[in-house]
Amino acid sequence: MYRNNTNFKEYIVNSRLNYFKPNSKVEKNSFADEISEGLNQNSKFIQPKFFYDSIGSRLFEKICSLPEYYPTRTEISILKKLQSDLPNFLDGDFRLIELGSGSSTKTRLILDILSKNQSKLEYFPIDISEILTESSELLLKDYPKLKITGIIDTYEGGLEFLKDYDSKNNLIIFLGSSYGNFSPDDGLDFLIKINSMMKSNDLFLIGLDLVKDKSILESAYNDSQNITAEFNLNVLNRINNELDANFVLENFRHYSIYNDQKQRIEMYVESLLNQTVTIGKSSDQIYLKKNELIHTEFSHKFQIHQIENLLKQSGFNLIKIWLDDKQHYSLSLASKN
Repeated sequence: MYRNNTNFKEYIVNSRLNYFKPNSKVEKNSFADEISEGLNQNSKFIQPKFFYDSIGSRLFEKICSLPEYYPTRTEISILKKLQSDLPNFLDGDFRLIELGSGSSTKTRLILDILSKNQSKLEYFPIDISEILTESSELLLKDYPKLKITGIIDTYEGGLEFLKDYDSKNNLIIFLGSSYGNFSPDDGLDFLIKINSMMKSNDLFLIGLDLVKDKSILESAYNDSQNITAEFNLNVLNRINNELDANFVLENFRHYSIYNDQKQRIEMYVESLLNQTVTIGKSSDQIYLKKNELIHTEFSHKFQIHQIENLLKQSGFNLIKIWLDDKQHYSLSLASKN
């Protein structure tokens, strides 16, 4: 039924790998419209989902291996604990659906669990970046019984694509503390959307970063090698390349700080001088004052009771929460109420 969806085009790589991608014209218009809208506000912003072009995705992979950036290695340590625990909650075969697959490093730990208990493996990664196809081909080499159907789109678009797809059980995973990028209201709406597309036997596994010492948090987003700065500024480079803008990256700097009251890292690009930037053939002009900030990302941190309340509010039944030894990070498994 989805092959006739005019909003998506199907690409068949081989008998075990195919993927769907939104019509390129629709995708480009959406990117241009959202960038223009965000940069024409009094408090300028760029959505963090636009970090992840091919360059941004590779830079983020570098960030994940930095000594200051604890979330990735901590989440991996918890996923290893799940090797013995998670099968106890899986009744029958499950298809794996992942929101934001990236390089699929952590995905392998879940696939290992499923492969030990199932004769067939299905994986539906949803990712806005083209890196999805590269990582999928690597997975196929290591998992002979795996079939992959990728969706190169936003999370919302991918979820809508999968709604009522079929009657198979789904294990939906949302790792990497990406949920923290949402505002509280948008995040709740997003969880409600995930819940609404789930069937009664589906399961949802989400990684959430926890509140901790401010110095640990700020170091993680201001690394000594300046990879995070390069990652942050690359979003301007992407706008230059794809929307014919003229941002001069040397005229901006990376800036991030932890907001104790709101329990979040706040990340910005800061204008180093008064300047005008032109975007596209429409000559959309953006005026920036010296020290003016363009918000690029929030990364909210949570306390355990907040996680419990959040899942309850969005219609989930919390099954179990796993923590690392230092209680820096959490993985929560939930079902639909």
